[in-house]
Amino acid sequence: MNALLDVILPVFLIIGAGYLAAWRGIVDEAAVDGLMKFAQNFAVPCLLFRSISRLDLAQSFDPGLLASFYIGALGAGAIAYFAARIFFDRSPPEAVAIAFVASFSNSLLLGLPITERAYGADALTSNYAIIAVHSPILYSLGITFMEIARSHGVSKAALSQRVVNSILHQPLVIGILAGFIVNISGLPLPNVVNSAVDMMVRAAIPAALFGLGGILLRYRPEGDMKTITMLCGLTLFVHPIITYGLGRFVFGLSVEQLRSAVVTAAMAPGVNAFLFANMYGVAKRVAASTVLIATAVLIITAWGWLHILP
Repeated sequence: MNALLDVILPVFLIIGAGYLAAWRGIVDEAAVDGLMKFAQNFAVPCLLFRSISRLDLAQSFDPGLLASFYIGALGAGAIAYFAARIFFDRSPPEAVAIAFVASFSNSLLLGLPITERAYGADALTSNYAIIAVHSPILYSLGITFMEIARSHGVSKAALSQRVVNSILHQPLVIGILAGFIVNISGLPLPNVVNSAVDMMVRAAIPAALFGLGGILLRYRPEGDMKTITMLCGLTLFVHPIITYGLGRFVFGLSVEQLRSAVVTAAMAPGVNAFLFANMYGVAKRVAASTVLIATAVLIITAWGWLHILP
């Protein structure tokens, strides 16, 4: 019960405050959109930049850690793709969007604060290692497969250029790349820049959580319940189970690494899963409803995973 009260509920109280504020009209849709743009395009990229610029890269990027998490993510995505094609008779572009939802855990807005509240700020090193390649890997694969599904004769050169441009225009990816440049080069930043970045970082998670609550108000769980139920099961159970099994019994992760990997894997799909579907105009209702329902169910499932983890 303490894990639920002390770790999980404070995060969801902020999300709930954003939901209530949007529902009661205290903030309108334009304000919520502006807050989310600030969080996703500025504050969260600053958070990633600062964290990655200070990481011990040799120690943080453990191949077993990344393999445990991403084999689970890609495994859940593959199951979702073939189930969408075979059992739910979805078109290839729709199936790619559904697979993206199954793969893309909310590592930032939920994984970070829940891990920090459960295990402390010092436990986030492995989280940042996973997050550092999260958007680049999954957006690269998602955009590539979507463009292939929609290519209809587009040349390989044009397809490659389209994929690269789409990835490099993501603010999260820009923040990650900038962090790597500073880290590897050892470039010292002026104190005034560090102070400004620190101010942005302090606003990142609360602003993003509050905005997420406002965004979730728009998502109505309607239709496609079999597909949505499958996605909730893949994201909340299958992905973390695969990650737990690989991390503990195959790669022998440390307790700290296992906690970060499994908690991140156990998160509901992030808003980016809906944004990806919305970008291509396919499976939007499925993506939106899955984000809403899985985020609500996460209150219970995250509590369970915190009890299971050592």
